[in-house]
Amino acid sequence: QSDNYLTRLYLTSDFKASIPKTERITLRSTMTPQTEHMQILVASSCYCFASVGMLLFNKFAVQDFPLECCLVWAQLFFAATCLSLFAFPYIHVGSAKDLLRWCMVVPFYCGMLLTSILALKTAPMSLVIVLRNTSPLGTLLIERFYPEPLRISGFMLGSICLMIAGGVMYVTQLPAENWKGIGWVFLNSIIAVVDRLLQRLLLSKEQCPVDISKTGITLINNMVGLLPVGIAAYAKGEIDKLPLVYGTLSHWDKFYIGMTCIIGLTISYTSIWAQSLISATSFLVMINANKFVIIGIEAYGLHSKALNWVQILGASLTVLGGILYGKARQWIEREAERQTLLPKALGK
Repeated sequence: QSDNYLTRLYLTSDFKASIPKTERITLRSTMTPQTEHMQILVASSCYCFASVGMLLFNKFAVQDFPLECCLVWAQLFFAATCLSLFAFPYIHVGSAKDLLRWCMVVPFYCGMLLTSILALKTAPMSLVIVLRNTSPLGTLLIERFYPEPLRISGFMLGSICLMIAGGVMYVTQLPAENWKGIGWVFLNSIIAVVDRLLQRLLLSKEQCPVDISKTGITLINNMVGLLPVGIAAYAKGEIDKLPLVYGTLSHWDKFYIGMTCIIGLTISYTSIWAQSLISATSFLVMINANKFVIIGIEAYGLHSKALNWVQILGASLTVLGGILYGKARQWIEREAERQTLLPKALGK
């Protein structure tokens, strides 16, 4: 009960702002392993559901509302407005330095949203999912330069090879009309890797964390992101087209756009919550593996894409490789934790 009381007290912004940063980390460590595991489960589950919903509704919305920058700007504006109105007491920014450090993430965050919309506009959702599932390879390479990198095992490399093999099998059977969207998918994957790595570096208590609350980070991402996305919308001439395009939207189209805004707010917060609890590579594996359900929805629910047996096998191998990779990372993280705790237990 005392741990729960301390946790609730710690999460209140007034109390949190009144104590030094070092003491906040110490207080957070009073949480029991069961509480931390439950947080990981809830944060990961919420993000998985939100990411699947975001992919689906973005696909629906961009088909009849082809103004990508305006769509992303609306999502950012909705999230920033809701947070400013209803979550202001939970916003905490430790210093101007922390704010400037986190602003490094904003261009990649906005770039990831824009390229995701552009990829969905010209490519099937299954292609986006399969190619994104190979992104842990880039994460793993860059993560080696972290202050506290994890070691690499043979099992981990084998699972990556399995993911790549599955992706190659899927892509080789891709119809010619879908190849024009593959560039946006690759660019989105690269930006996503950089975005997740930067966020992990600035969120994890084992790395170089910023002193900003999760709500504050979510607000910064969305509010600061309005400027570059707005400039992009103006440069592309979408502002002039907006009244005409909006007038042609049906009630269902407006519903899809509204859902992308609501889910976008959810995904903004839960992604930060999840990444503060697990490693960047584990986070990427988690969000890629859960989207296998999209392949089934696209092939058998929406009837928008017919998958042959080679593509089904390739997609299955990619997801299987992602699951195995996650297990390999979990074993390595546990081993590293045991090696850290053992000297302390022996009094060294």
